[in-house]
Amino acid sequence: MHPDTTVQQLPPALDQAPLIGLAALMRMAFSGVDLAPLGTQLVERAGQDPDKVNANVLMDLSTVLQLRGDRELAMTIQRQALEQQQIYSPPTAAGPAKIRLLAIMGPGDLMANTPLEFLLENSDVALDILYVAPDLPLPPALPEHDLVFVAIGESEQNVPLLQEIAGALESWPHPVLNLPGQIALLSRDSACAMLQSVHGVVMPNTVRIDRQLLQQVGRAELALADVLADGEFPIIVRPVDSHAGKGLAKLDTPAAISGYLHSMPQDAFYISRFVDYRGADGLFRKCRIVLIEGRPFVCHMAISEHWMIHYLNAGMADSAEKRAEEARFMASFDEDFAPRHAAALQAIYARMGLDYLGIDCGETKDGRLLIFEVDSNMIVHAIDPVDIFPYKQPQMRKVFGAFREMLDNAIKRGLS
Repeated sequence: MHPDTTVQQLPPALDQAPLIGLAALMRMAFSGVDLAPLGTQLVERAGQDPDKVNANVLMDLSTVLQLRGDRELAMTIQRQALEQQQIYSPPTAAGPAKIRLLAIMGPGDLMANTPLEFLLENSDVALDILYVAPDLPLPPALPEHDLVFVAIGESEQNVPLLQEIAGALESWPHPVLNLPGQIALLSRDSACAMLQSVHGVVMPNTVRIDRQLLQQVGRAELALADVLADGEFPIIVRPVDSHAGKGLAKLDTPAAISGYLHSMPQDAFYISRFVDYRGADGLFRKCRIVLIEGRPFVCHMAISEHWMIHYLNAGMADSAEKRAEEARFMASFDEDFAPRHAAALQAIYARMGLDYLGIDCGETKDGRLLIFEVDSNMIVHAIDPVDIFPYKQPQMRKVFGAFREMLDNAIKRGLS
């Protein structure tokens, strides 16, 4: 990466079809549209002239494949797109753009970067996405922009990339949001170490453990307390870099470790003690909050009979009672949840040092904030069906408005 990249208006690529983009494609998928015919059309278009394949078509095809569950092929197609073109311009601005935002992303699936397209959908912000990687350095010319947002998420693969671009951004001529050095601190064990002492916060000690040591704990050759300070069963275990509950399990005894590892090929895992956070009615509740310039906004609350909650598996669309509770939670958030946990949320903002941060959390039985994860690349959107979730649209407009205000504030600070 070299910091002497010039900024200039790039000419439009000839014969380049416009990018459909992640937001539009996921909205189609959420609404029940079968993406297979579109995928077929994109394949046909990509094959019309193999010597001059349209990079936007390839990128859209990669997204369609991911949404249909074919990650391996999707990553291959994405790589082909990036070999041709590093800059992509999804259709976010609904009219004349008042802000030009350059987002820096890395290769990867839908969980690898902050999905800014959802936050900027139908806005007055023009978004250009620049993909970088160790073998894809900053290009010699970039689109004109007013500020930069580092959208690369923390992962084993991305930490070296974050460290590499940090140097280039130190002397950047425009404001930079979400500094890469701070994003690199968001691993589960690092975040836990930074937040564990925050008053009013419960974030169980999380440690990284290799397969061999975990096997020794399972065979009672090594005490759990020797690797996990507050260790006691049941424990939560997941592979490093896993998200959305993939590989996540609650193990009640050491004997359960062997069966878990038998189904997991990975070599590194995170473990922490399990916290029973069910309410008095026996249900578990997990909410997603974003901190935008330190201000908390709720994005959803999932309610489930099972401890491992994800919004899509919580049955929210099937339960009017659950949706009514979520609507009440959103309506009262600024007067209830947010002030009750204001000091804890401000401490999280101060320690993590990010302009935009997502938090998946619940509440313990004694009313403290229970942190499951902090991350900069959580999916935040407004694509749920309006007829089923009418209360979400006003709330998400508040979120998107605050994000837009954050961009404007950064530009003003840069001009002062």
